[in-house]
Amino acid sequence: MSTDTLLVELGTEELPPKALKSLGLSFRDGIVQGLRERQLEIGDVQWFATPRRLAVLIEDVQLQAADQTIEVLGPPLASARDKSGNWAPAAVGFAKKQGVEPEQLETFDTPKGERLGLRSTAKGASASASLNEIIQGSIQQLPIPKRMRWGAGKVEFVRPVHWVVAMLGNSCDHGEILGLPTGNTTRGHRFHSTGGIALQRPGDYEAMLADARVVASFEQRREMIRQQVEQQASAIGAVAVIDEDLLDEVTGLVEWPVALTGSFEPRFLEVPAEALVSSMKEHQKYFHLVDGDGKLKPNFITVSNIESRDPGQVIAGNERVIRPRLSDAAFFFETDKKVPLDHRVPKLESVVFQQQLGTLLDKTRRVMSVAAGLAERMGSSPAAAERAAWLGKADLLTDMVLEFADMQGIAGHYYALHDGEEPEVAAAIAQQYWPKFAGDRLPENLTACALGLADRLDTLVGIFGIGQPPTGSRDPFALRRASLAVLRIMVERQLDLDLRDCLQLAASQYPEGVIAAGSTDQALEYMIERFRAWYEEEAIPAEVFKAVSARKLSQPLDIQRRVHAVHAFTALSEAPALAAANKRVSNILDKLEASHQFGEVSTSLLVEPQEKALAEKLASLAEVAGRHLEQGEYTDALSCLAVLKEPVDAFFDGVMVNADDDQLRQNRLNLLKALRDLFLRVADISQLVVGK
Repeated sequence: MSTDTLLVELGTEELPPKALKSLGLSFRDGIVQGLRERQLEIGDVQWFATPRRLAVLIEDVQLQAADQTIEVLGPPLASARDKSGNWAPAAVGFAKKQGVEPEQLETFDTPKGERLGLRSTAKGASASASLNEIIQGSIQQLPIPKRMRWGAGKVEFVRPVHWVVAMLGNSCDHGEILGLPTGNTTRGHRFHSTGGIALQRPGDYEAMLADARVVASFEQRREMIRQQVEQQASAIGAVAVIDEDLLDEVTGLVEWPVALTGSFEPRFLEVPAEALVSSMKEHQKYFHLVDGDGKLKPNFITVSNIESRDPGQVIAGNERVIRPRLSDAAFFFETDKKVPLDHRVPKLESVVFQQQLGTLLDKTRRVMSVAAGLAERMGSSPAAAERAAWLGKADLLTDMVLEFADMQGIAGHYYALHDGEEPEVAAAIAQQYWPKFAGDRLPENLTACALGLADRLDTLVGIFGIGQPPTGSRDPFALRRASLAVLRIMVERQLDLDLRDCLQLAASQYPEGVIAAGSTDQALEYMIERFRAWYEEEAIPAEVFKAVSARKLSQPLDIQRRVHAVHAFTALSEAPALAAANKRVSNILDKLEASHQFGEVSTSLLVEPQEKALAEKLASLAEVAGRHLEQGEYTDALSCLAVLKEPVDAFFDGVMVNADDDQLRQNRLNLLKALRDLFLRVADISQLVVGK
């Protein structure tokens, strides 16, 4: 099998740094997919992405795919000729469609009998002939939200394209891509290199670019930056805080990384550290430094895209750029402190939360009542929760938050402390937004939990109440994230709250007529359904959650305990048989009319030894399991119920449920109802039986 190395590179103007990694991976995947779809075998694959290029290098690309034998089946042989032996219309039509005479058709043995058909050979794909189409296909599937045009042409891409390399071995003429002829000439660093770089072989790509001051590999460049930043920090006795998303973005900004350490005046450390970090990170793409205690140091590390002969000039330039930003933060902080948060709250009347749901002041008043009610249910201070809710959104009107949006809540925390508010109230103002994303930290005190829950519940009830729930990918009020945050707080903070009750509390704060009837039930169902994805991430089978959700429960902490108990139960050897038995019991009982009356099991009507044994076992277990259930010990309850496997199996083997005698039949149904009800006190384990 003849093979060669393939190199494809798109040379562009500076690509969006935040999207560079995903563009590079997608371009690689598109090229690989195109080759595999054509049955062309490949070897090792490398991908490259810098601000000015996307590239893929693939070794051992099969130059010519093997020929494919194609079999097309036609009509059954039995109906291919009429009684006179002439070809039937079906056979003639099939042959005509294949471009042959009926006599050229063959007979094929199939599971459905003999059929006419045609066997032909399709020429295998040529890598060289297919390459242009493969590259075009990969470009079309790149995740580019908005493509741009340049010049007078109609070509579209994320950024203007200036050169295209497409080399299969020594061959580089593969037609036009994005309006440019393919070739073997790449380009190096914008400032450290001049002119084109002619590649003799695809394998020379990475080394020749390195000579031209370009580290082509995204991953290699990323690790270089990490190491350089850590070395720079260590040199001044500090620790660099390396945010992974920022590291990706900086990697997308440079082709030849050079880390440099700068500083700013220590007086700026009087400003909240989060504001300084926000300014350095979001606006300047700097890595900030902390000391051994985690306190911010008056230093930063920037990653330059050039290797300067005078690094001091580069550092000084970066220091000049960051100083006005930090000065702004300091000015905003000092100015904001002159107006207490409490005085800002009434001005929230001018900020619309949602047209039908009122202003932020309306929302603040609703959240105050809900937070106080939740705090009472949680055994914490309603007054503290109410105060935190009153001040919770006031910092949205401060200059600090208007300039640094990610300071929302954090600024309020600092200003509340300055105003002399209780530390727990001040902390709640910041922590009300926790968790902000999957895996993020949770509120640390009960006042913060009450405020965070109240704020989200108010939004959920309100948006569902006006008939605007999330649909598909559209979720403008981030209700999915809000729902998961509520579930996480209740479960992980061990808050035994009833979600239905909490939603009704939130709904009751709205004026009459705003919240549509039944919308709290819709919100509840939506929120509980978020557990499904939660448990998928924990590798808990879907049928386990289905077994618990069948109970229509509304206490997240209780649901969590039941799900884990049922999951543990599925590992027991008795579980499959008991689940199947419960399924059988459910099928029997569900066929009865809804008006059917059940009663207690009568021992005098127990005839067969198997039903006597089952009734006796149920009676003894009901008390033991009941004690576990009262304490919420669902795992222990199911574990002790596992011993029912043998008496249940024996019952179904030896007892006719639908006895001719009405009293016997009813008593046996009562026995099965008692069996099902005992398990239903935890979950509907009949749902563990996976349908075929």
